[in-house]
Amino acid sequence: MTSRTPLCTMLLALTVLTFPAAAQTAPDAAPLGDTRGSVVAVDPASVDGPLVYLAGGVDDDELAAWRAVAPDVEFVTGLDRESALAHAPRAHGADAHLVTEAFLEAAPNLAWVQSWSAGVERYLAVPGLVEREGLVLTNAQGVHGPVIAEHVFALLGHLTRRLGPLGDAQDRGTWDRGAASGSTSLAGRTMLVAGLGGIGTEVARRADAFDMRVLGTVRTPRQPPPFVDELGTSDDLDRLLAETDVLVICLPLTDETDGLFDARRLGLLREGASVVNIGRGPILDTDALLAALESGQLAGAGLDVTDPEPLPDGHPLWARDDVVITPHCAARAELTGDRRAALVEENLRRFGAGEPLLNVVDRAAGY
Repeated sequence: MTSRTPLCTMLLALTVLTFPAAAQTAPDAAPLGDTRGSVVAVDPASVDGPLVYLAGGVDDDELAAWRAVAPDVEFVTGLDRESALAHAPRAHGADAHLVTEAFLEAAPNLAWVQSWSAGVERYLAVPGLVEREGLVLTNAQGVHGPVIAEHVFALLGHLTRRLGPLGDAQDRGTWDRGAASGSTSLAGRTMLVAGLGGIGTEVARRADAFDMRVLGTVRTPRQPPPFVDELGTSDDLDRLLAETDVLVICLPLTDETDGLFDARRLGLLREGASVVNIGRGPILDTDALLAALESGQLAGAGLDVTDPEPLPDGHPLWARDDVVITPHCAARAELTGDRRAALVEENLRRFGAGEPLLNVVDRAAGY
């Protein structure tokens, strides 16, 4: 077994950025961890014996880091859903993917569930999880922000700089400057980031660097960060859409957001606008999107998520040169893994120390 400096120790040695509800920074210095709604899962002093945390596959370095930051927590690793059931009666915390209805019934002491993803809709659908009084669910909000934000602008660059036709010309070995016809610029245009959470904030930060006017929406009113020109709520959505050239959907999938961007709302966008969806597929009505593209209301779309997902063979969106589709891979990069590990380490440290956890999910709201 090898050892390494725990990532959360590195985090705490870094300068904390001035940022609403940001608890700390990650190795890349972007904010990581939200303190809004933070609560203690369980007081270690109230437990007879060590706190027990159940996890899936963990390598030796990672486990050593966990033990270094939470020396009084007993870790049981290498579990799947079936094997986790045997340890459920002793569990105080667990990886979310191990939690099933049967697990909840067998785990009377379970106080904390950690999702390694930002979206938690599949865990909230587990019977009994939402209703379990006192159970704390935390997610990986903010972990994916920097990498997904880069992906957003890769999609936009493909659309605005005509990289599809230019790539086709390269494949033909042709110096075809005409393939760049219709190229546009982001500078001076207005972007609306629907959902200014951990990911949306990083998208907005980069949009400002592109000299765009940046609008955003949040669930409850708050002051915008300095790189956002206006921050509204759902009540302001229709008005903001009418000012928008580029819509970036960064919302979680909930009952409120399912089908939110339908034909009516897409019709509010400025003519020739573009849409990027890196949230969840069902938030954007696929038929309405296709109709808006065909009519010319929209100039293009970048989709990392679709509805249905995967997009079926032969679907009309595949054949459109004004659409770029990636297979729900926007978060994939080494940085994402480093940030996720750092967040989980810090929450494990807090769990063992009886401190409030980061990224507590409002189970009623769905995020």
